[in-house]
Amino acid sequence: MQRKAYVPGVAALLAALLAGCTGSSGNDGTTDDANPGDQGTASVVAQPGKYRTLPEACGVVSQSTLDALLPGIAQITDEDQRAKAYEGEATLTYDTDRKVGCRWKVEATDATEYLSIDFERVVSYDNAVSDDSQAQQLFAQVEDKADLPVAATSSAVSDVEESGTSGATESPAAGSSTAPSGTASASASPSGSATPSDLEPRLLDDLGDEAFLDDALSGAGSTAQQRKVTVAFRTSNVIVTIEYEEQPTSVGVTPDSKEMQDNARKLASQLAGSLSG
Repeated sequence: MQRKAYVPGVAALLAALLAGCTGSSGNDGTTDDANPGDQGTASVVAQPGKYRTLPEACGVVSQSTLDALLPGIAQITDEDQRAKAYEGEATLTYDTDRKVGCRWKVEATDATEYLSIDFERVVSYDNAVSDDSQAQQLFAQVEDKADLPVAATSSAVSDVEESGTSGATESPAAGSSTAPSGTASASASPSGSATPSDLEPRLLDDLGDEAFLDDALSGAGSTAQQRKVTVAFRTSNVIVTIEYEEQPTSVGVTPDSKEMQDNARKLASQLAGSLSG
């Protein structure tokens, strides 16, 4: 009789405890805890870049543009060699969706001319960082490596120059080294006169999302002077770099800075227009 009275009491107690645990579990709000986590995960996914493909580098520069930048091509009498010169040489790459480039070299009677173009499509593998942001970080490194004069990257000096006031007091002295690898800056010239400020290495505000131009002159005295103009720009998640060089065969001849810069900037505008999403 005692056993029959005891068992129902224990059963009632267990039933009450189980009911309490079940109610507590429901009141903890497991569903409420899950929602904030789901929302947090969705909020950190960054947007992909605008560009998904790259142009064919050796085919994107027109023949007329090559004639302007590399006039030595017109001096090639052999038709097959001239056709090969127009074609250029593709840069070795293992992923044409991410990076492509092309090189041209022409040895003329009065100068050796070089042109190279490179496209890089930046893709971020971090869900919290967009392709554009990643490209912006990489472009900042490219600009930093170019080692532009302080005056070229100073917004205060840029404002002064835009208003028509000379920023010469902030610029490096003529003949100082401002380009990478120790090459002389464009401000140096055989006559010793300073290059106009609008031809010095500088940021460009009319090309892509951000851009810069570098102009370096190497060689002096008994050697021919070689000028190298670099234009680099970023548009969304693509970085484009142009390197344009000329080395005269005669000592004392200096490649014209304005002409080379104008040619390089025109090409840059054309390449920006060749990009498609």
